Amino acid sequence: MKVNFNTIVLPLPSDELLNIVEKSLRVSFPELYREFIKRNNGAVPITNVFTHNQNKYVIERFLCILEESEADEINGWYDIEVIITQIGERLTDNEDLIGLNIVPIVALFSGDFVCLDFRKTEDPSVVVWYHEESGEFSPVIKTVAQNISEFFGMLEE
Repeated sequence: MKVNFNTIVLPLPSDELLNIVEKSLRVSFPELYREFIKRNNGAVPITNVFTHNQNKYVIERFLCILEESEADEINGWYDIEVIITQIGERLTDNEDLIGLNIVPIVALFSGDFVCLDFRKTEDPSVVVWYHEESGEFSPVIKTVAQNISEFFGMLEE
């Protein structure tokens, strides 16, 4: 997948920062996603439309990981942890869970998000999370790819 290099959010996250985020979320990102975000933090893909079951989705941008999101007035709104702070209770179906099992990675133009779904396995599927339909501890999602590799393939030119 190609991205618009002018949209990459700097500084790029280090392995250390990714480890901290994973620990706070209590997940382990797939290695392919870790490598992607370390090179393309917050980027907009060149192919920013994907189709699944005749539904078209338009990507606004990949979410970023920032060490200090409040220091970046523009991109801070796209920081994964900032998004989770805003909608966290709507990303899990288990109110006793510490951490998350659905983690947003892409903002869609509709206000929905593409997420990694860790609920069934440590190799997460990729889902679209629907913000208008989701309630507290009641996420509404649709699987669009079995894994991150398949999702990235949907964004190839």
